[in-house]
Amino acid sequence: MSARRVALVGGATTKWGVRPATWSELAQEVGAALFRAVPALRADDVDSLFVGAAEPERFAFQSHVAPLAAEQMGLKPHRILQRTELACASGQSAIRSAYAAIAAGLSDVAVAVGIEKMNIPSMAEANTAMGCVMDRPWDGPHGATAPPFFAMVAQRHMLEYGTTEEQLAAVSEKNHRFANTNPYAQFYEKTFSRDKLMRLPLVAPPLKLGDCSSMTDGAAAVVLVAEEFARRYSDRPAWVRGTGQYSDFHNLANAGSLTDWVGLKHAAREALSMAKISVHDLDLAEVHDCFTISEIIEYESLGLCAPGEGGRFAADGRGDVGGELVVNPRGGLLGCGHPLGATGIAQAVEVYQQFAREVPAARQAPDPEWALVHNLSGSANVHSVMVYGPKGGA
Repeated sequence: MSARRVALVGGATTKWGVRPATWSELAQEVGAALFRAVPALRADDVDSLFVGAAEPERFAFQSHVAPLAAEQMGLKPHRILQRTELACASGQSAIRSAYAAIAAGLSDVAVAVGIEKMNIPSMAEANTAMGCVMDRPWDGPHGATAPPFFAMVAQRHMLEYGTTEEQLAAVSEKNHRFANTNPYAQFYEKTFSRDKLMRLPLVAPPLKLGDCSSMTDGAAAVVLVAEEFARRYSDRPAWVRGTGQYSDFHNLANAGSLTDWVGLKHAAREALSMAKISVHDLDLAEVHDCFTISEIIEYESLGLCAPGEGGRFAADGRGDVGGELVVNPRGGLLGCGHPLGATGIAQAVEVYQQFAREVPAARQAPDPEWALVHNLSGSANVHSVMVYGPKGGA
């Protein structure tokens, strides 16, 4: 039996930032937003719910969150209900699981939702929770949380290729400028010139405050359906055309090269091959810019430029409107913030809205047909990729 084709037919996000809302209230909020965004959707249509949530046990002191989210969103899943956890890729994991279930015939209409409440009274406790993503008994005592790790990556890239702090700032300036077109972004109302970014305080040299994504509260949700249901909900669905994933280490002692992200190369190759396109066919990409150096290496690992040329790719505007493709048009993790479980799903919302021509002109990719979404998790040791495009042939 061949797999069924799967379409993404709409989605929504809450406002992201430092929110007084609880985890449950974010679930309520995104549920209401989703039904507004997909007017034909009824609660009884949804047979399955996939909940991306990285650390609700630590941030919200709540486990068993899948039925909680279902209740708060007004849903009664009767075919599949589950939570997916893969740190920063938890949201995309929810979409991948929904896609797999529909393709296999186990679901017809599924919601994938990502929710994360990260801002809690104690920032020390929040940072300790983030340290659990790494190999805690080994990497934790060595201080290898995300900023120091990605600072080492940046230092190594600078040593090997001459990448500059100005090139890092070019990534942040672009993504914050895009975020100024996105009222749901954490930094929607804040402007950051390259000069301003260069003068911000250091977090972990060479990474400054503007080189780092933020601790963020927020939620996002999408609806995925089998082919025969797609036109009920959208005239311009985004079809899932490819997916890939790869993990090659966890403990940093086994990381190998810090600047050659083999896992991303494998995951992207698998997803693009499944879609039967090359990276140069893409019109836009939502990539995991948790730090500015991440986007630079992602340019290289995706094959958009040669190794060592990612900094120049950023500085020359080749990932901007008017460049070779539009990268992170919603504002990326740098401009929108990074509520772990919600990020991958908000990226998919952007793809749908780009295809439907529902975004402001300042960030609209010209006539988009193909899009790639990438998430990394942990110490860039797991990479997850999805490709969206036109329906295609049988």
